Amino acid sequence: MKKNLNSGQLMWQRAIKAIPGGNGLLSKRPDRYAPDIWPSYFSKSSGVEVIDLDGNKFIDMAQMGIGSAILGYSNPELINAITEMLKDGVNCTLNAPEEVLLAEKLLDLNPFAGGVRFARSGGEAMAIAIRMARAHSGRDKVIFSGYHGWCDWYLATNLNKNDGLSEHLIPGLDTKGVPAGLINTAIPFTYNDIENFETTIKNNPDAGVICLEGARYDFPSKEFLEAVSQLAKKYNMVIVSDEITSGWRMTDGGVYKINGFNPDIVVYAKAMGGGFAISAIVGTEEVMNTSQDTFMSSTMWTERVGFTAALTTINILTREKVWEHLIDMGDRIGKGWLKLSEKHGIDISVTDFKPLITMKFGYKERNQALATLFIQEMLQRGYLAATSVYLSYAHNKKIIDEYLIAVDECFEILSHSIANNTEMELLDSRVRSDSFNRITP
Repeated sequence: MKKNLNSGQLMWQRAIKAIPGGNGLLSKRPDRYAPDIWPSYFSKSSGVEVIDLDGNKFIDMAQMGIGSAILGYSNPELINAITEMLKDGVNCTLNAPEEVLLAEKLLDLNPFAGGVRFARSGGEAMAIAIRMARAHSGRDKVIFSGYHGWCDWYLATNLNKNDGLSEHLIPGLDTKGVPAGLINTAIPFTYNDIENFETTIKNNPDAGVICLEGARYDFPSKEFLEAVSQLAKKYNMVIVSDEITSGWRMTDGGVYKINGFNPDIVVYAKAMGGGFAISAIVGTEEVMNTSQDTFMSSTMWTERVGFTAALTTINILTREKVWEHLIDMGDRIGKGWLKLSEKHGIDISVTDFKPLITMKFGYKERNQALATLFIQEMLQRGYLAATSVYLSYAHNKKIIDEYLIAVDECFEILSHSIANNTEMELLDSRVRSDSFNRITP
């Protein structure tokens, strides 16, 4: 294995000595890509182009700010709106009127709702939503499916058994610091599995909250959502739909709007601010009014940047129907992957959620090494790549067609490595990992 540290790698070595874990977001750790060669840090970004610390240019066909840059990096209309707003001040003793304007906009887009609260990140927005749902139901226990952040209510799942979140988040998560008193307050169920969901409800009749993602890799079935709705009504449970990943990517709001689902609370973050920090909890009037009976307050929930960013981003999203573009581009990538995998005899599957299109290798214990080799070879061709692509408004057919030419070349290399079992020999990096690992200097 060759060792030739770039400036990003050197910066990462400094980071893990100064910041426990290296940074504040697991999804940006180089360990999740090609650990020893990943550029790790950027100096500039615009559209879909990223420039690293060494001045190398890459096209982002990976995470696009972990899904936050739905318009592309440094969208001119968005940047102009923020720049003009900054001239008038960011925070003040008085409130920012944009908070009201954004709340009204979200109520217009979510006719079921009667109130909105704001935060700045998805994890804290989910904590607020669960607090509200518990307050309204009068019961502590939450049954859930999917990924919903870092807070105690969610990590308490692993107090029951240490692998409770392995299928919903990642394996290897410890519960140090999570109060032991929260044991048996968060119970997972299998997404899209009606029998498992009904069994979970039957075994936890004291649960007051159902929490699930709008969509992630695949869509929920109509039958599954009907079962959720019926049992929630039967047991007087509050439904929380986490649209942090899926929101704004299939319609002017959440996926729930196109599948006939009726949640009590919908949570938005990531894409809503176009890359700026803003999240929202949108709920029925009854549930939202309960929030006045529990204390939730923070200075930075009222700063002006997030509100302005969200108003501008939502205006662009709805005016241009950006979700149609994301679906089209994701479909183009997915079909391209499948065509090239057939050409090269590679076993992959492609997920249904096109705005976050994902391919999965079918080689079991070899999958991670193959994914690392793919990332490595795409880096050499000028692409930040992964097995998932968060599409943005800045991606276009020309970019994707050129990307697929590079994928074609990389799939040929992968095909030979699969046939000859040589992927480990071809790697210039350690194998990527989705597990949670303690990072030390």
